[in-house]
Amino acid sequence: EAVVQEFKPTQVGESFGPTWETCWFKVELSIPLAWAGREVHFVWESDGEGMVWRDAQPVQGLTKEGEKTSYILTRSLKESEPHSLTLYVELACNGLFGAGKGSMIAPPDPDRRVTLSKAELVVFNRDVYELLVDLEILLDMAQLLGEENQRSFQALYTANQMVNVCDVTDPSTFPAARDLAAAIFSQSNGESQHTIHAVGHCHIDSAWLWPYEETIRKCARSWVTVVHLMEHNPELTFACSQLGLIPVLWQAQQFEWVRSWYPGLYARIQDFVAKGQFIPVGGTWVEMDGNLPSGESMVRQFLQGQRFFQEQFGRICSEFWLPDTFGYSAQLPQLMHGCGIRRFLTQKLSWNLVNSFPHHTFFWEGIDGSQVLTHFPPGDSYGMHGRVEEMLKTVKNNKDKGRVNHSAFLFGFGDGGGGPTQKMLDRMKRMSNTDGLPRVQISTPDQLFSVLEKESSQLCTWVGELFLELHNGTYTTQAQIKKGNRECERILHDVEVLSALAAAQDCVFHYPASQLQRLWRLLLLNQFHDVLPGSCIQLVVEDALQYYTEIRRAGAQLQEEAVQSLCRDLLQPEARGTQSTLVLNTLPWERTEVISRPGPDGAETLALVTVPSMGYALVQEPFVPPQPVAVRKQEDGSITMENGVLAVCLDTMGHLTSLRLLDSGRESVPDGCYANQFALFDDVPLYWDAWDVMDYHLETRKPMTTLLKPLEITLAGGLRGSVRFSLQVGKSSTLTQEIILDAACPYLRFLTQVEWKEAHKFLKVEFPVQVRSTNATYEIQFGHLQRPTHWNTSWDWARFEVWAHKWLDVSEHGFGVALLNDCKYGASAHRNILSLSL
Repeated sequence: EAVVQEFKPTQVGESFGPTWETCWFKVELSIPLAWAGREVHFVWESDGEGMVWRDAQPVQGLTKEGEKTSYILTRSLKESEPHSLTLYVELACNGLFGAGKGSMIAPPDPDRRVTLSKAELVVFNRDVYELLVDLEILLDMAQLLGEENQRSFQALYTANQMVNVCDVTDPSTFPAARDLAAAIFSQSNGESQHTIHAVGHCHIDSAWLWPYEETIRKCARSWVTVVHLMEHNPELTFACSQLGLIPVLWQAQQFEWVRSWYPGLYARIQDFVAKGQFIPVGGTWVEMDGNLPSGESMVRQFLQGQRFFQEQFGRICSEFWLPDTFGYSAQLPQLMHGCGIRRFLTQKLSWNLVNSFPHHTFFWEGIDGSQVLTHFPPGDSYGMHGRVEEMLKTVKNNKDKGRVNHSAFLFGFGDGGGGPTQKMLDRMKRMSNTDGLPRVQISTPDQLFSVLEKESSQLCTWVGELFLELHNGTYTTQAQIKKGNRECERILHDVEVLSALAAAQDCVFHYPASQLQRLWRLLLLNQFHDVLPGSCIQLVVEDALQYYTEIRRAGAQLQEEAVQSLCRDLLQPEARGTQSTLVLNTLPWERTEVISRPGPDGAETLALVTVPSMGYALVQEPFVPPQPVAVRKQEDGSITMENGVLAVCLDTMGHLTSLRLLDSGRESVPDGCYANQFALFDDVPLYWDAWDVMDYHLETRKPMTTLLKPLEITLAGGLRGSVRFSLQVGKSSTLTQEIILDAACPYLRFLTQVEWKEAHKFLKVEFPVQVRSTNATYEIQFGHLQRPTHWNTSWDWARFEVWAHKWLDVSEHGFGVALLNDCKYGASAHRNILSLSL
């Protein structure tokens, strides 16, 4: 499509754009005959991301930040080789990290332009390059090994001798200089030296500071560069955890579609997978957030990921590879076990703001006792460059010295930067077994974990969650994404329950497996660790919300089809009668609740119904509650509600001043305290604006006290009592809340609508409770977790803002209070105050 376009002349110094546009360049080259026998490169530098195409195939990614600015035309120009050729350069008008205006994480500048700063045909002097790498390693050894280490002096004096021997105008002197360096590098280590397992890596965020679609090209640019490097470095290994990304980005026939876009590249990747160099790792569909997806979503991440790797590469992953997400649920070890994984690699906890995590290699134990061997690369990075400094840091920083003598070293530029470079490999070749430095070997994840398993007898065990002491704001950022995730998880659960029941009952019903897989993959894509957390640009948010809309639409249709099949007879008018309603329950316990249903005149009417677990009931005459809800307005404007189970008192501001359990008379709200108290905090983090909320925000608490509409009764009782009020929040926002008590119901419901127009503010709702406990309990995936309600230690107060799923609870013997939600994740429980972040 590109090559048939009409091209016009351009020159170095010109700019192209705007942001997210694509420009194609036709580059006609003519190599001088005098360059016979020389290594010839095509050099291209711009502040956009580029790809070289040759003979209709991608051959090289071009990214200045990733030190990928040249394409090797020939390593030794032969007379038989073509001296004139045409290349095409595809230039994306965005940088490696998007197009932030003023800073990397600022919103993209829509009018940013990229400039072509260099386009040259050059001779590359490989001998000079090798000399420079030798000198770099020697000088780093001299500077970094320290004056007390004789190797630093040996390196320094060798470098000095090389300078004396080498005459830059006489290439015949280069070999003697290089021999001096080789003599140092060949002096080998003792057997006790730490071994570093170097693995090529290129972490690519599925979406972050760029939209989903741009990630496809980032993958192509990076992987074609890696494959090209492998062709000339057969020892290179590359761990890739995002192979599942390409097919997920498109709907019907996704994988065939992309294979037809880059068929040559895909075939080359498969060849190197078969050779053991291009190594699929990860085990999940995308590198998902490690906290917020439900248990079922996490199972589907592994199911879809492992199935993909099995189908495409004939093997499942034995390592869970999740280097960059914002904490790790205590349920993950059990889920890994269930999916054939016993090994885990990450490094994100090195970002902890308060406490330094005490291990780099350890056993991680989940809530059921399942254990996985876990390794954090001690260099605290997944984008190393193969420098001496990084090798020394990897050894010095390792917190498990003496227990294990091996560690990982992930090298390469990420996020489209093209992964490893030739210079990184050449540095590490010189350090493979050099006295004074750790041993460095190009390795694989399997080789690393295999040797760690053999050395694991003395390893420590960490029990429970791996909590990241940073990015706590991602539990709350982008409320619509959080709501969409929770709703769509529920929708897909309900569709599967009803479809399974329909298939079991009706042999004609066709279980919608392919439709469900498509919807699950959309949901799983949105659980990527910069999308569900909300730490992405507006373009990505818009895409994510569209995917949720599609899941809701298609899910509702599938649900209707399942219900029609499952309850066909009951849905006939003669079976139902005029006043009957079909009610379904997709939860695994019997439920008695007040529902809203259309009456004969079209108006909504209420009914108290009981429906069996995972079943349905035809409700004709709703039964009368043993005690109807009583709603009374008091002289001071406060309102009480009572239903035989609970007694509630609310003041004119909507504060919950009393919540009593009637059978025991136990009061839940402490004297003089207000529950359902909305509070606004300043939210000005140190840097990561969408990611972080800092502990000092707690010092800026301002209760919301500006009443727009005082508390009023909206339903006067019977099957349901309800009241409503409105508050002003901050300078420009409003909050309206309806508080509902249903007949026979053991909980009070709060329907809260916020019109949010604040910047750098954080809204919470607080519930002080008359319960004393040193721990609060939080729902997580398929289980729960206890966290302290005190701040005795730095580990405790670093969890001033935590995540939970549908509930948190604080209890003492015989009594407790739980706070439930249908679309929130950020929470806290300090002393006796339960707080939900809105």
